Amino acid sequence: MKYDELVAEIKEQFMKADVSRIKEHIAYQFNIEGEAQGAFYAEIADGKLSIEPYEYYDRDVLFTTTAETLLEISAGKLDAVDAFTKGKLKVEGDFEKALKLQDFTKGASQTSGVKKAAVQKAASVKNTVRKAVDKKKAAAAGK
Repeated sequence: MKYDELVAEIKEQFMKADVSRIKEHIAYQFNIEGEAQGAFYAEIADGKLSIEPYEYYDRDVLFTTTAETLLEISAGKLDAVDAFTKGKLKVEGDFEKALKLQDFTKGASQTSGVKKAAVQKAASVKNTVRKAVDKKKAAAAGK
Protein backbone atom coordinates (compact mmCIF):
# COMPACT_ATOMS: atom_id res chain seq x y z
CA MET A 1 0.00 0.00 0.00
CA LYS A 2 1.24 3.49 -0.84
CA TYR A 3 1.12 6.49 1.48
CA ASP A 4 -1.62 8.31 -0.46
CA GLU A 5 -3.74 5.13 -0.52
CA LEU A 6 -3.38 4.77 3.24
CA VAL A 7 -4.40 8.38 3.88
CA ALA A 8 -7.42 7.96 1.58
CA GLU A 9 -8.48 4.73 3.34
CA ILE A 10 -8.07 6.21 6.83
CA LYS A 11 -9.94 9.33 5.76
CA GLU A 12 -12.79 7.19 4.44
CA GLN A 13 -12.96 5.19 7.70
CA PHE A 14 -12.58 8.10 10.12
CA MET A 15 -15.01 10.40 8.30
CA LYS A 16 -17.80 7.92 9.10
CA ALA A 17 -17.47 8.80 12.77
CA ASP A 18 -19.77 11.24 14.49
CA VAL A 19 -17.46 13.73 16.18
CA SER A 20 -20.15 16.38 16.62
CA ARG A 21 -20.23 15.73 20.38
CA ILE A 22 -16.51 16.56 20.70
CA LYS A 23 -16.56 20.31 21.23
CA GLU A 24 -12.90 20.81 22.09
CA HIS A 25 -10.10 21.24 19.57
CA ILE A 26 -7.97 18.11 19.14
CA ALA A 27 -5.12 17.64 16.68
CA TYR A 28 -3.65 14.18 16.12
CA GLN A 29 -0.60 13.51 14.02
CA PHE A 30 0.01 10.00 12.73
CA ASN A 31 3.56 9.00 11.85
CA ILE A 32 3.48 5.82 9.79
CA GLU A 33 6.54 3.60 9.78
CA GLY A 34 7.42 0.93 7.23
CA GLU A 35 5.06 0.43 4.31
CA ALA A 36 3.21 3.66 3.37
CA GLN A 37 5.68 5.66 5.48
CA GLY A 38 4.75 9.28 6.05
CA ALA A 39 2.79 11.61 8.31
CA PHE A 40 -0.74 12.97 8.25
CA TYR A 41 -3.08 14.58 10.71
CA ALA A 42 -6.66 14.38 11.92
CA GLU A 43 -8.09 17.52 13.49
CA ILE A 44 -11.36 17.92 15.33
CA ALA A 45 -12.55 21.52 15.54
CA ASP A 46 -16.06 22.75 16.27
CA GLY A 47 -17.39 19.19 16.13
CA LYS A 48 -16.01 18.57 12.63
CA LEU A 49 -13.22 16.26 11.51
CA SER A 50 -10.54 17.13 8.95
CA ILE A 51 -7.85 14.77 7.73
CA GLU A 52 -4.94 16.02 5.64
CA PRO A 53 -1.65 14.50 4.41
CA TYR A 54 0.59 16.90 6.30
CA GLU A 55 2.39 17.15 9.62
CA TYR A 56 0.66 19.12 12.38
CA TYR A 57 3.31 20.93 14.40
CA ASP A 58 1.04 22.21 17.18
CA ARG A 59 -0.55 18.81 17.73
CA ASP A 60 -2.04 17.50 20.97
CA VAL A 61 -1.10 13.87 20.34
CA LEU A 62 1.46 12.10 18.18
CA PHE A 63 0.75 8.49 17.25
CA THR A 64 3.49 6.37 15.71
CA THR A 65 2.51 3.02 14.22
CA THR A 66 2.42 0.95 11.04
CA ALA A 67 -0.16 1.21 8.27
CA GLU A 68 -1.41 -2.29 9.11
CA THR A 69 -2.01 -1.46 12.77
CA LEU A 70 -3.75 1.83 11.99
CA LEU A 71 -6.02 0.16 9.44
CA GLU A 72 -6.95 -2.51 12.00
CA ILE A 73 -7.77 0.19 14.56
CA SER A 74 -9.81 2.23 12.08
CA ALA A 75 -11.79 -0.86 11.02
CA GLY A 76 -12.55 -1.74 14.65
CA LYS A 77 -10.55 -4.97 14.45
CA LEU A 78 -7.96 -3.81 16.99
CA ASP A 79 -8.58 -1.77 20.11
CA ALA A 80 -6.28 1.27 20.27
CA VAL A 81 -5.52 0.70 23.96
CA ASP A 82 -4.60 -2.93 23.23
CA ALA A 83 -2.37 -1.78 20.38
CA PHE A 84 -0.66 0.64 22.79
CA THR A 85 -0.13 -1.98 25.50
CA LYS A 86 1.28 -4.43 22.93
CA GLY A 87 3.73 -1.81 21.66
CA LYS A 88 2.07 -1.56 18.24
CA LEU A 89 1.01 2.05 18.83
CA LYS A 90 3.26 4.67 20.40
CA VAL A 91 1.61 7.71 21.94
CA GLU A 92 3.18 11.06 22.83
CA GLY A 93 1.28 14.01 24.23
CA ASP A 94 -2.10 14.39 25.92
CA PHE A 95 -3.28 10.88 26.84
CA GLU A 96 -6.79 12.07 27.67
CA LYS A 97 -7.17 13.42 24.15
CA ALA A 98 -5.47 10.32 22.77
CA LEU A 99 -8.22 8.17 24.28
CA LYS A 100 -10.84 10.15 22.34
CA LEU A 101 -9.37 8.67 19.16
CA GLN A 102 -10.73 5.33 20.28
CA ASP A 103 -14.19 6.86 20.76
CA PHE A 104 -14.45 8.08 17.21
CA THR A 105 -12.74 5.09 15.59
CA LYS A 106 -15.25 2.84 17.36
CA GLY A 107 -17.97 5.18 16.17
CA ALA A 108 -16.73 4.87 12.60
CA SER A 109 -16.70 1.08 12.66
CA GLN A 110 -20.09 0.95 14.41
CA THR A 111 -21.57 3.47 11.97
CA SER A 112 -20.47 1.37 9.01
CA GLY A 113 -21.83 -1.73 10.75
CA VAL A 114 -25.15 0.00 11.42
CA LYS A 115 -25.37 1.12 7.80
CA LYS A 116 -24.59 -2.41 6.61
CA ALA A 117 -27.25 -3.87 8.94
CA ALA A 118 -29.79 -1.31 7.71
CA VAL A 119 -29.06 -2.17 4.07
CA GLN A 120 -29.38 -5.89 4.82
CA LYS A 121 -32.68 -5.31 6.67
CA ALA A 122 -34.04 -3.22 3.79
CA ALA A 123 -33.08 -5.97 1.31
CA SER A 124 -34.80 -8.56 3.49
CA VAL A 125 -38.00 -6.48 3.68
CA LYS A 126 -37.88 -5.89 -0.08
CA ASN A 127 -37.59 -9.64 -0.72
CA THR A 128 -40.48 -10.38 1.65
CA VAL A 129 -42.68 -7.80 -0.10
CA ARG A 130 -41.66 -9.13 -3.53
CA LYS A 131 -42.61 -12.69 -2.49
CA ALA A 132 -45.98 -11.50 -1.17
CA VAL A 133 -46.70 -9.61 -4.41
CA ASP A 134 -45.69 -12.64 -6.50
CA LYS A 135 -47.94 -14.85 -4.39
CA LYS A 136 -50.91 -12.48 -4.89
CA LYS A 137 -50.27 -12.36 -8.64
CA ALA A 138 -50.13 -16.15 -8.80
CA ALA A 139 -53.36 -16.44 -6.81
CA ALA A 140 -55.08 -13.86 -9.03
CA ALA A 141 -53.89 -15.63 -12.19
CA GLY A 142 -55.22 -18.95 -10.87
CA LYS A 143 -58.78 -17.62 -10.39
